[in-house]
Amino acid sequence: VTGGSSGIGKCIAIECYKQGAFITLIARDENKLLQTKKEIEKYSVNDKQVVLCISVDVSKDYEQVENVLKQAQEKLGPVDMLVNCAGTSVTGKFEDIEVNSFERLMAVNYLGSVYPSRAVIATMKERRMGRIVFVSSQAGQLGLFGYTAYSPTKFALRGLAEAMQMEV
Repeated sequence: VTGGSSGIGKCIAIECYKQGAFITLIARDENKLLQTKKEIEKYSVNDKQVVLCISVDVSKDYEQVENVLKQAQEKLGPVDMLVNCAGTSVTGKFEDIEVNSFERLMAVNYLGSVYPSRAVIATMKERRMGRIVFVSSQAGQLGLFGYTAYSPTKFALRGLAEAMQMEV
């Protein structure tokens, strides 16, 4: 679960853990990851379950993302389900938002899902098993006032998910 240390990602991780899943939490903040791990472990259904924490920015370096996901698979086995939850937002009118905010949001909200998905897709196809989940937003369905930096990133994510659904 990318973005697994808080919000929707954390909630999804908890629910999967309650069902007996082994969980890999991926997020930037190592302290938040460790706090979330402790919270999730309270829901253990058996003594074999594992919560693995990996601190990495999934939007910056594909090779690094690929390497940490390989390490996770070496420890816990192949990924059955990847949940892409890493995301961020900046609000404001188009002319008031710094240009670098557009770049950062596209990196986190779009490439932050491309990189992990690309890192696991080959193994999933080889095994003929696996799911990739993209957490998006209503802002990816229609443009919203004040979300001119955020909304396009979610449109891109929706396009990626739809195209991958046809390809895979």
